[in-house]
Amino acid sequence: MSNEEKRVWGVHTQDDYLFLHNNVIAIGWKDFGDLSAIENTRDAFKEKYATVYPDSKKQAIANNVGMLYRFIYEMQIGDYVVFPSKTDRMINIGVVEGEYYFEPNAPEYVQQRKVKWLKHLPRTLFSQGALYESGSFMSLFLIKNYADEYLAALDNNFKKNVIDAEDDTVGITAEEIIESTKDFILKELSKNLKGYDLEEFVADLLKAMGYRTVVSPHGGDGGIDITAYKDELPPRILVQVKSQDGDIKEAVLQSLKGALREGDYGAFITLSNYTKNAQRYLNNNPIIRGINGSELVELILDNYEALSEKYQKMIPLKKVFIPVQND
Repeated sequence: MSNEEKRVWGVHTQDDYLFLHNNVIAIGWKDFGDLSAIENTRDAFKEKYATVYPDSKKQAIANNVGMLYRFIYEMQIGDYVVFPSKTDRMINIGVVEGEYYFEPNAPEYVQQRKVKWLKHLPRTLFSQGALYESGSFMSLFLIKNYADEYLAALDNNFKKNVIDAEDDTVGITAEEIIESTKDFILKELSKNLKGYDLEEFVADLLKAMGYRTVVSPHGGDGGIDITAYKDELPPRILVQVKSQDGDIKEAVLQSLKGALREGDYGAFITLSNYTKNAQRYLNNNPIIRGINGSELVELILDNYEALSEKYQKMIPLKKVFIPVQND
């Protein structure tokens, strides 16, 4: 079988010593027991997982069952493995040499396979895109986009070929990180903030942006959820907030405009988007600013450090520096 026909798997662990000194790759879920004792279907694995871990959420069951099933049934002898070790920050590339086996005496990583490590290379030799893909949050995953780069690293001339090469994946990788962060924020908002809860969050965000805000009494707002002022003087900004999944229609914006008095401005904030007619209405009525889900996320990123602790815990982010492509 040629390299092109073999899959390249990424694997993570908290026990670098186990992998590198015992020549194995392994995943946990000790309480799950011997995988080979379960019927060879994903449904059987899901049923078993729900029994062993009854408090698991549906998405967690799907993700974890997928890794367990792949480890025993989809991974094959001869497949390649990429393992980024944390203790020495190396990229370790090996080949699967054995079938799955259950190691009951292991402290944690009881699901194991034997591997032969072929190369241990510095992370600096790989493109930013390859490093990003191998840095997946999952314990076991297929490497697809940069599999060829990892296979090329097995060549003895790999270091010579890439050491001086310009990394054209830096900009792409930075954009992927940014977009995945935005997706995460929007999902957390949609999951945790509905109705009045989203109004309270938007009021906190406006405060972080330097506005004074008054949240309207629930049920008696006349279509206005928040009133905001930049300082003691006009203009007054009347804010309407919607957490609905569907796009906002023109009629809703017309209702907001009807609540404005002379000198007022309006802001409509939604986690979704606007229909074409609604967007046209916004363009023709500049006293109302429409903010969709994507724009709301941008405002959150710009003002995150000034948000209250409550909302920083709800949307946990860590400030990091990422490389970007020079113009």
